[in-house]
Amino acid sequence: MAECGRKALSLLEAARSRYESLQISDDVFGESGDDSSDNPFYSTSGDSNSDSNYISEAGEEHHNHRAPHGDNDSGHGVHGSGGGRGGGAGPPGSVSRSQAEQDGWTETLQDVTMPPYKDTHGPAQKMSVDSTALDFFQLFVPDNCIQNMVTQTNMYAKKFQERFGSEEGWRPVTAQEMKAFLGFVVSTSVHRCESVLSIWSAGFFSNRSIALKMSQARFEKILKYFHIVAFRPSQGCNQGLYKIQPFLDSLQQSFSHTFRPSQTQVLHEPLIDEDPVFINTCTERELRKRKKRKFSLWVRQCTSTGFICQISVHLKDGQGADGLSTLKNKPLLHSLVAKQLCQNLSGKNTIIFTGPSITSLSLFTEFSKQNIYCCGLLSTRKSDCTGLPQCMLVCGSTPVQRGQSQVMMKDSMSLISWYNKGHFRFLTNAYSPTKQGMIIKRKSGEIPCPLAVEAFAAHLSYICKYDDKYSKYFIFHKPNKTWQQVFWLAISIAINNAYILYKMSDAYALKRYSRAQFGELLVKELLELDDSSPTQ
Repeated sequence: MAECGRKALSLLEAARSRYESLQISDDVFGESGDDSSDNPFYSTSGDSNSDSNYISEAGEEHHNHRAPHGDNDSGHGVHGSGGGRGGGAGPPGSVSRSQAEQDGWTETLQDVTMPPYKDTHGPAQKMSVDSTALDFFQLFVPDNCIQNMVTQTNMYAKKFQERFGSEEGWRPVTAQEMKAFLGFVVSTSVHRCESVLSIWSAGFFSNRSIALKMSQARFEKILKYFHIVAFRPSQGCNQGLYKIQPFLDSLQQSFSHTFRPSQTQVLHEPLIDEDPVFINTCTERELRKRKKRKFSLWVRQCTSTGFICQISVHLKDGQGADGLSTLKNKPLLHSLVAKQLCQNLSGKNTIIFTGPSITSLSLFTEFSKQNIYCCGLLSTRKSDCTGLPQCMLVCGSTPVQRGQSQVMMKDSMSLISWYNKGHFRFLTNAYSPTKQGMIIKRKSGEIPCPLAVEAFAAHLSYICKYDDKYSKYFIFHKPNKTWQQVFWLAISIAINNAYILYKMSDAYALKRYSRAQFGELLVKELLELDDSSPTQ
């Protein structure tokens, strides 16, 4: 038993070393505090099997495995099991290898050298050692943004009461009250209560220590009239998102001005529906009863730190330019989303990792002209396979050993077919096909693979495990209005980014707060509670 434990720990150290060489933050192995100890999908113990949960569907499996985080696009399953799907008409492309060679694809491999990154990375603003949780949060939601919420909320309340009659006891909201209002809602992420109104109840989720800062009646009045944009602008409005778009624009600018991401980044749909523990424990019937979101959120995220650099929100049923219904062709839609998220990366030699719905030869070729390099997982069901040789996308009848791979190249683009209890295919121009890597699993040991596969597995594994950390700031308040759902989700992302900047600052060296402690401090500071006051 002791020998098995030592072997597992040595494999863990080997994985740590290789991940660091790929610019992966060692946050993937845990951080201070109790953040990772209570989630069944995250474990740093030697006998952990958590890595087998990631990338559950690459598109070519016989068996459908439900990923713990749902069917997100980050493509969870390179480490997991699958199976080849043979027969059928197959994807479009060259059927035979000879035809593939006529189309420019060859089995003769050439070394690809990745140019150096042309940008610095890390925080763009130095924070003082005595900076508070609120100071970091207000890098993204500053006082002028809160004052705008005050102005717009009061304008909406006035117009509403002019039309429907005055409301007894209403008085204009102040900036101090608006901060407290944000603090009450944010507290639902810290204490995991389904309804913000339970703070004033006598039940399990009651919280008298913060309830005294504002009466429930006053909170409900502010909640009733709360607005970011009170009235639809006459020109230039983004139809479905006009009530939230100015805030999203402001948030995006603050993300860009406060942090510069590393060379490696990922485009994906983050886990935003529920806490992963809830998803794992609730029944299928409970899942079906929950309302589906009316919007889709995509992000560009730094794979070294987890900082979310850019967000892109689209309405699923909207008729405007922000609506998904305007593009029925999903590959075209996902290509458009990818271009929006990468519009500021031209000329920097950034490496972008993508899931199956974004990966395509045409998009990667277009990005390469802008010095944006890519590595993406392919699926014959989800990906646009136009221009790719079909002989590499279908499974042959010859048995394949685990870790075996085949590669074809066209110019600097490599198409990789790698076997690990199933066929997984990758398209990349960011990693040389002549260089080998290794997948290190804690139970089955080392599995050989091309370097691109190892890099994809390492970076996407970090992002998947990061969802556990990010879920610490899920705001459980669930409004009915779509724009409010987007707003509170954006606030969750802002708190997540604030904590990352805190961890990279001198303030963290002074007081090493965990994610949970940082969230509690933020609530206290928004409510202007004494630091010694309990929040529960």
